[in-house]
Amino acid sequence: MATHDQAFNREDEQPLNILLVDDDPNQREMYRRRLERKGYNVSLAESADAAVQRLRQQRPACIVLDIAMPGRDGLSALQEFLDIDPSVPVIINTAYPAYAENFLSWAADAYIEKSSDLTPLLEAIDRALGREDQ
Repeated sequence: MATHDQAFNREDEQPLNILLVDDDPNQREMYRRRLERKGYNVSLAESADAAVQRLRQQRPACIVLDIAMPGRDGLSALQEFLDIDPSVPVIINTAYPAYAENFLSWAADAYIEKSSDLTPLLEAIDRALGREDQ
């Protein structure tokens, strides 16, 4: 039986899927654990290219996207996400506040600076998914 905090798709009662894109394996694991505790299913991608491939395979409810990654950065992936499916909310989650001034980041639904306190990120996900009252 689902707990009160679980994040379900109201149409079919399946937990909502979050695509988490970050090149740091420790960061990915920490975020995955917290999101799963909130009731989300979490898919992981370690690069922008892997995230684009996952989005083409299955539409997540939301994407949490790092920007500064080796190879292709998150902002170029954001452009491709919007081309593939502009209805999927994207939350930029980066350690670099300067990217907030980049006009490409303005296309994201939220811009959250990384912190040990994940509350702002979790709140942004809930807002993007229309769950702010839960």
